[in-house]
Parts: sequence; C-alpha cells; structure tokens
Amino acid sequence: MKRSLALLFLAFSTFPALTSVRALAAAPAAKPNVLFIAVDDLRDWMGYLGDAQVRTPNFDRLAKRGVSFTRSYAISTVCNPSRTATLTGLRPGTSGIYGNTTDWREALPGVVTIPGHFKAHNYEVLGTGKIFHDGYVRAADWTEFRTESREAIGRNVQETELRLRGRLPAGAFTVGRNVVTPLDVPDSALADHQNATWIIDQLQRPHSAPRFLALGLRKPHPLFEVPRRFFDMYPVEKIQLPKVNDRDRDDLPKGGLRMAGSTDEHDTIVKAGKWREMIQAYLACITFTDVQLGRVLDALDASPDRDNTIIVLWSDHGWHLGEKQHWHKFTLWEESTRAPLLWVAPGITHPGGVCERTVDFTHIFPTLCDLAGLPRPAHVEGLSIRPLLADPRAAWSTPAVTTYKFGNHAVRSERWRYIRYDGDGGEELYDHDADPREWTNLAAEARFAAVKAEHARWLPAVNRPAVETAAAAPKRTKAGRKK
Repeated sequence: MKRSLALLFLAFSTFPALTSVRALAAAPAAKPNVLFIAVDDLRDWMGYLGDAQVRTPNFDRLAKRGVSFTRSYAISTVCNPSRTATLTGLRPGTSGIYGNTTDWREALPGVVTIPGHFKAHNYEVLGTGKIFHDGYVRAADWTEFRTESREAIGRNVQETELRLRGRLPAGAFTVGRNVVTPLDVPDSALADHQNATWIIDQLQRPHSAPRFLALGLRKPHPLFEVPRRFFDMYPVEKIQLPKVNDRDRDDLPKGGLRMAGSTDEHDTIVKAGKWREMIQAYLACITFTDVQLGRVLDALDASPDRDNTIIVLWSDHGWHLGEKQHWHKFTLWEESTRAPLLWVAPGITHPGGVCERTVDFTHIFPTLCDLAGLPRPAHVEGLSIRPLLADPRAAWSTPAVTTYKFGNHAVRSERWRYIRYDGDGGEELYDHDADPREWTNLAAEARFAAVKAEHARWLPAVNRPAVETAAAAPKRTKAGRKK
C-alpha cells in the first residue's frame, strides 16, 4: 500500500514538469531572421560557378554554406522591371513595367512587396542601398530605410572634381559612354561600404522581434570606379577576353538585331585598345563587392542570429562584356539573363549544395514566405523552391522566363534557350549542351519544331501594355523610421 501511495505521489509531483516539457516542445519555433542581399549588374563571373579569373572568396564562402544555383535567371534585364518583379512577385507582362521610368508605386498601388509582407507579419524590416530601383522606395514597407548620401553613390566627390578639371587619376579613361576610374580613396568613401557598415551595425544591435535586413550593393554597376587596390589585383596583361564569334549576329532575326543595337560601342572599345581594361574594371568592382559581402557575413557569424538567419543573395541581371559584340545588358541572351542566386536556410539547406535546375527570381518571394512560415500573397506568380533547397537534385520541370520590353521573352530550360520577339515573331533557339555561347541559332531548322513548341508553352500568357506614370525618372525619396 505504501509503495502504491509513493508511486501515486511521484506521478502527481512530476506532472507539472512533464506538462512544462510538453508545452515547451509544442511551442512555436522562433521566427527566422532574413538577410536579403541584392547586387546590381552582377553576371555569372563567380569563382563558385567555375570562373578562374575573378576573385570572389566571400561569394564562394557563402556558396559553400548553403545552396548555389548554376542556372538562375533574372526576370528582366533592366533594373527597375527586374527588381519590381522580384520584390512584388509580378512578372513584367502582368504589371506592365518594362523600363526604368515607370514608378511601380503608382503603377501598382497597394501591391504587397517582400519587405511590406514581412513588416505586416511583425518583422522589424530594415534596409539600405539599392533594393528597389533607386528612388522608388515606399516608406510604409519599411520600419526604417536608410537613404544613401548622393556623394557616395557612383563618383566620389574628390574624383568628380578632378574629372571636371580635366585632371584624371592615373589609369582613368572614358571610352564611348563607359567611365573607368581607379579611385585614390578609402573603401569607406563609397556607398556600398557605408551601406554594409549600417547593416553590420544592425546585426550588432539587440532585438526582440525577428528582423528582415535588406542590403542593396551597387557595384559592379557602372560607373566602374572603386579604390585602386582592386584594379591592381587584376594586371591588365593577364586579363582574359571572353571568346567571341565575329559572325555571331549573322543568324539573328530582326527582333534580336534590333534589341542588340549597333556594334558601334564594341567597335569603339576594341579600336581604342580598352577591352582588357574594361574587363579589369568590371572584375575590380566585383571583388570590391565581394569584400563588402565578407564584412557582413563576418558580422552575422559573430552575432547570436548566425544559426537562425535565412540568407538569400541575388542580382537583378547579368552583363555583356563584348559577347555578341554587345556591352551592358538589355538583351535576352545568356550573358544578360544569367545572374547569381545563393540561399542559406538553417535546418533545410546543407553546406555546399549545388542545384543545376533552372529557376528565375519570381521564386524568391514565395520561397521566403515558405521558409519563414508566412502566408503567400495571392498575387505572387512564382513557386517556392524549398524542395530544391532541401534536395538540390529534386525533380523540377519549370523553366526560367525572362522578359525585356513588351512581348519579348526568353525561356531557359536546362538544355535549351528559346527566344521569341514581339512584332515579327522572330525566334532564336540554342542548344546549351552543344553551344554554351549561343553562337548557332537553330530556330529555323524543322527538326527542332517540337523543342520550340515545348518551350513556347511557357511564354507568359499576359502581356500588358507598358504603364506610364508621372515620374519621368526616379526621384530619390527619404524614408525614415515609422513612428
């Protein structure tokens, strides 16, 4: 009898403890923080993607930490429509935003954005740098958005004065509309360094609510101006030019030729003997950006949030450096459309994951919702790629789709790129297994009709006419902490 009473007493005395353990186990896990990094005009010249010429130790370090995508593509190949589409989840054909002069805030009043969605779900949402296209910042979407100093964006004040007086620093030059200047200033004079410092300050600050931190890095977007030491990392005599085909445009349809424009800029750069210097400058800008990324990763690793922070890094589009006798972006070819995409999702991604599936950046919004346990807004057009983060080899049948201007689209599967142009319906088809540089357009060959038809079914069904807004060009706005 005494033993039975003792067991009964023990059962009742341990019940609160057991209840507490069960309650603790059933309690919802803390919401993950998010580090959202957008890079401007960064093409696929990354060490982790196999480029032997560039120095990107911190991009490579981030790739080793999570999942890197080898076939990731921008939604558009111009800043504003690409960023608007990524941050709203609406493709350009749906929104009608195809260029830089359409203010998405007027064109899409009330649309839910990534930062706005996280803020609505009790996140502290902080950002700086180029997230949306320059001045198109909607203050209500942010707890605080830090506005950059104009002096730190692009040309440094000191170098601007020298340029206006005609006394350029050693190694500086202008060719066509391209400006290249090794800067004799510290890294801290540039906006990207200052913005990274601000994000580092936030990472070091205690917080009670989960945080969404957004950092927009401007380089390697022109002007190609970073401190001289980054140029010195790439001696001109060792620069390797991209392999090009002088007859590469011969098999293009009218739409492709019209989009690519004339070869005048390429010819000017080549005749001036500045092709290697232009690539040197672009590489210098990439490595400058890599250093800023490394500073932020170091700060995250030193913070209590290291193991509870989702990281997503992406670029708004790629960049041509002479391929197809073209410079800048504004095309639907591989060089313009392919852009880095890196993910770290604690508890889901495994270090060093490499995904070869084709994805575009409409998937960023729904994937962040999925990982953070937030509802997905009804308007978002992409899919969650969480299955690919957990298993980079998982089955995936959705190609990437890129749009540039009204009615022009590229569909990229793992093997093929299919392009259709508005107007005359001109087409391009490239077999990346046999032709990774897209030198031979196969669209006119009857034997590939089925391939074209399969890819054409992924072309956007909605092509809204371009929306015009009151803004003729972006105006910088000031968005402060919401009271």
